[in-house]
Amino acid sequence: MQLTSPVNAMTVDVEDYFQVSAFEKYINRSDWDSLPQRASQNTHRILDVFAEHNIHATFFTLGWVAERNPDLVKRIVNEGHELACHGYAHQRVTDQTPAQFSSDIIKAKTLLEDLGGQAVNGYRAPSYSIGAKNLWAHDILNEVGFLYSSSVYPVKHDLYGMPDAPRHIYQPLKNSHFKEIPITTVTIGNKNFPCGGGGFFRFYPYAFSKWAFQVINNKEQQSGIFYFHPWEIDPEQPRQKGINLKSRFRHYLNLDKMEHRIIRLLTDFKWDTMANVFLQKPH
Repeated sequence: MQLTSPVNAMTVDVEDYFQVSAFEKYINRSDWDSLPQRASQNTHRILDVFAEHNIHATFFTLGWVAERNPDLVKRIVNEGHELACHGYAHQRVTDQTPAQFSSDIIKAKTLLEDLGGQAVNGYRAPSYSIGAKNLWAHDILNEVGFLYSSSVYPVKHDLYGMPDAPRHIYQPLKNSHFKEIPITTVTIGNKNFPCGGGGFFRFYPYAFSKWAFQVINNKEQQSGIFYFHPWEIDPEQPRQKGINLKSRFRHYLNLDKMEHRIIRLLTDFKWDTMANVFLQKPH
């Protein structure tokens, strides 16, 4: 009997090009409002693409962006997508105290729920900054009322990662149904390789990403997660001066190819929201 290929979760981290963690040493938060904002127009373009392909996705939206673009939030909700939380000001959890983290996510969750008119159940940490040293974040997310997090990346990386974390959905807290849904990796030998999107998707040939998702769906019979950012489909964005070579390479590589690759991914695999893929069935 042939097994049915699982449905994957398509996700978008809604933030602007100047808010990425790699630029935080070069751009002050106090200057954000004075910079050309492109998150809204790029996210509207993504919504157009998803509509053309009849795809529903989860939009992990930064409170700062939502506050300035309420019509964008309303469109996300009105077109049947899942509105989720990316925090308010794109501060890494590793740079916050528990009290600061709690304040940030409550502010963002409340704002998103007020604008979207629906419960916000999912959270994703900026730069996947929940790991072995700050697992207290899961307790706070659960206390605030989130049902799941998608913030752990089971890889070794210079900026983030928890290589020993489970590769698939798990419950990190005792006596709670709260779930952590890690970013997708594929195992080669005894090492996890990132294949869930973003800069890795732009760096690898498309064939690698397609192969990785085929392994996860068909061999492992698991659902994967794909993520990207609105600025990644925007090769015309303003270029930051003075940034180091590594950050420049990671941020600008293959921006002109990203939208076409995403469209291929939409047609090669089955997609839905995080809630529909992971919360509607027992794990």
